[in-house]
Amino acid sequence: MAIFVALQSPEVEVIGLTTIYGNVYTTLATRNALHLLEVAGRSDIPVVEGSHVTITKGTKLRIADFVHGADGLGNQNFPPPQGKPVDQSAAAFLVEQVNLYPGEITVVALGPLTNIALATQLDPAFSKNVGQIVILGGAFAVNGNVNPAAEANIFGDPDAADIVFTSGADVLAVGLNVTHQVVMTDADRDKLAQSDGKFAQYLCKILDVYFSYHHDAYGTKGVYLHDPTALLAAVNPSLITYLEGVVRVQTTGITRGLTLFYNKQKRFGEVTEWTDKPSVKVAVTVDAPAILQLVMDRLMDSQRKLDQIH
Repeated sequence: MAIFVALQSPEVEVIGLTTIYGNVYTTLATRNALHLLEVAGRSDIPVVEGSHVTITKGTKLRIADFVHGADGLGNQNFPPPQGKPVDQSAAAFLVEQVNLYPGEITVVALGPLTNIALATQLDPAFSKNVGQIVILGGAFAVNGNVNPAAEANIFGDPDAADIVFTSGADVLAVGLNVTHQVVMTDADRDKLAQSDGKFAQYLCKILDVYFSYHHDAYGTKGVYLHDPTALLAAVNPSLITYLEGVVRVQTTGITRGLTLFYNKQKRFGEVTEWTDKPSVKVAVTVDAPAILQLVMDRLMDSQRKLDQIH
């Protein structure tokens, strides 16, 4: 949904999709990215495969296939895409692009942060050259969604997340405290189904699994629009408000994956793991009706735009 909204957003130019494990393994994420670009008629956009392991070389990944289906696309078993990923690592691609366009690139990170942490290790200037990193991740002063402590994307690679949050880049974290306010209801989905937008029609097919997961897990008649919210926060920052402070990620123990925000209201006497760390932005409010409206409009408008292109 976020990818389609991005492609439908005149404010942005999508220069590439990098892939990472999370809802599915990385290889399948790459296949799905290629497939979605083919559906959109945008196979000109490069897909770059990301890491198959965490930053600490951990191979035991948490894959949430029960949320979006075994294929990551609502168990629709689409035919394999024609395209291939470019012959480059996601980290190398990220470094290359921010060096080509210093200060101009926004990375919207919709999964675990392994590729971005690798990019900062590959090139120490990455955090300075990237325009902004908008992270879908964290749960600030609310429970997580993997367990009470952790949100899924941070939990996927907590060590990578801590590297990115303390890298000195311009980071905006959009966490569950914000995304749980943005809900697409059953009625909204019916509206999508009735529109002739190509993307709206496609999404209605694949959303069944996601809706029934929310029904079972949360008892809600609707789904949270996590990824589109983060994407639109990157496109139009006026849709959110944020606080600035230091964020650290717990990397061990029962609270592994916890994101803790330090508001800097107190100067602590001792030198600790919090001292002299760079500040980041953490979203605290969101204009949920405006986000939902933008998502609906852009997805339902997809047919007309495609007709103009062809």
